[in-house]
Amino acid sequence: MSVAVTGFPAHAASQVATPGPADLAVLTAGARAGLGAVWPFVAGVILGKQLTIWLIGFGLMELALAFPAVFSALKFACLGYIGWLAWRGANLRLGDMGDGRETPGFLAGLVIHPLNPKAWAMIVAGFTTFVTPGTPILQATAIIAICLLAMQVVFHPLWATGGVMLSRQFAGKPAERFLMYALSGLMVASVVYGLFLGGKA
Repeated sequence: MSVAVTGFPAHAASQVATPGPADLAVLTAGARAGLGAVWPFVAGVILGKQLTIWLIGFGLMELALAFPAVFSALKFACLGYIGWLAWRGANLRLGDMGDGRETPGFLAGLVIHPLNPKAWAMIVAGFTTFVTPGTPILQATAIIAICLLAMQVVFHPLWATGGVMLSRQFAGKPAERFLMYALSGLMVASVVYGLFLGGKA
């Protein structure tokens, strides 16, 4: 009785490494704030998923499924929040990233995964697909949490670094505005695709 310790890490890597709302938010935050200032936001994103894993592991998903309206409200809350982040990013120029008021912080990152029903669905898939029936819930939740934490610690900083590299290429140039619009648009599009068309969490 255990978690599939070869299959689930591969599943986790495929979910965390490929573009989704959290990855694109981290990318945009890296472009906006720079690598030194983005770590609180990245830490919030990581901890937010960890909190979601433990809540789901100990029964919150069953409660949500018993009240479908919860999921509907969660979808629109997620879309609204990511839309707000995207609007802020679209209207920010990279040359302003030294302004601490425009740097997304820990709390901004913390709420991304708890508001994302697709992140919930990905975590539930981990429990239902890769956990042997009868495995103690504490053991299963801990293994899933550790695997996803390892993937986030690896891949989220890479996305943030990618954002920093983009800012170095485009800051102060005519294409900068289009870059910020594109990043913000991709963030919103990834949420719409993930929530309504079955994309990544």
